[in-house]
Amino acid sequence: MKGFTTKALHTGYKPNDEDGAIIPPIHLSSTFKFGNKGGYDYSRTVNPTRIILEQTLAQLDGNFFGLAYSSGSAVLANIVALLKKEEEILFSSDAYGGTYRFIVNVAGSQGVKFKIVDLTDYVKTEVILKNNNIKVIWIETPTNPLLKVVDISRLSVLAKKYRSLLVVDNTFASPVIQQPSRFGADIVVYSTTKYINGHSDVIGGALTTSNAELYSRLKFLQNGIGAILSPFDSWLTLRGLRTLELRMKRHIDNAEKIAEFLNKHKKIKKVYYPGLFTGDQKKIVKKQMIRPGGMLSIELKEKYDVKKFLNSLKYFPLAESLGGVESLIDHPASMTHASIPKEEREKIGLSDGLLRISVGIENIEDLIEDLRQSLEKA
Repeated sequence: MKGFTTKALHTGYKPNDEDGAIIPPIHLSSTFKFGNKGGYDYSRTVNPTRIILEQTLAQLDGNFFGLAYSSGSAVLANIVALLKKEEEILFSSDAYGGTYRFIVNVAGSQGVKFKIVDLTDYVKTEVILKNNNIKVIWIETPTNPLLKVVDISRLSVLAKKYRSLLVVDNTFASPVIQQPSRFGADIVVYSTTKYINGHSDVIGGALTTSNAELYSRLKFLQNGIGAILSPFDSWLTLRGLRTLELRMKRHIDNAEKIAEFLNKHKKIKKVYYPGLFTGDQKKIVKKQMIRPGGMLSIELKEKYDVKKFLNSLKYFPLAESLGGVESLIDHPASMTHASIPKEEREKIGLSDGLLRISVGIENIEDLIEDLRQSLEKA
């Protein structure tokens, strides 16, 4: 990983001798004079600032092509639009609520067929692939919010066997600690709102791939659907990328210490964190992740008051989203995963007492002390 980010960040934009600028410019123009050297015409189709971001993200993933969108949900919508009549998408039972909402309630109501399975159960997954016309397999790893890790290379073998596209949502990991294309992913996707931008001030999404034919199809859909990232938001996301590797180190350093603290606390029933996994899950973490990430989830023991715990926190605002420099805590059942029916949440172990923590880059002593004093009041 050493030097990888540096190389990527110097790929998208190279200063020219005329202006000597180090920071990429923002090209706010909606249209361009016909016949220009860059081949630009209309900014929905192509914009110089967005291209710099797209090329940089592709390099970070070790891919050839990138596309930037107005949100992570827009990325999902564009990939689902690849499906033809009678083709299906398979996704995880432990998926982000917005993924479930779009595939089931939006695409599903328009006739798109789908299947849901625990993608860490490779036997059940293969049965579904064998008996259905699955053309897209959508993986989150680690998953949201139970932090399960999926064996990308194992699913890549299955995807190729059954002629499906393997799409890996790498949002929780970021390209700093996991490069899914190295393990056979056809497409890598992100909500760039999260770690990639890292400052909770831009909504965005992206995908990268090395498949030229697939890129051409997705580029057509990006232009046709029009859910593109604006030039200004592209520029802000590039700003965030410059500190991604540095931020991720601090996120993970803090998360490891917090996970260790909570795992030993008498009021905590369970901590979900890749750095604490055992058995096969630990082996997968070691194989495909450089470090275990900055996200964790916890459950308090039933006799303690979750609301009192949340209301007592000073440095962990109750809020959706994740991956910003500030720490956040989320109650998935009533917030990010509320669109998933309660009975479905319970099937996968997403209890009403589960809390998801996005560990920020603040002083670790302050964060642990805040959790300690809040747990005392629970």
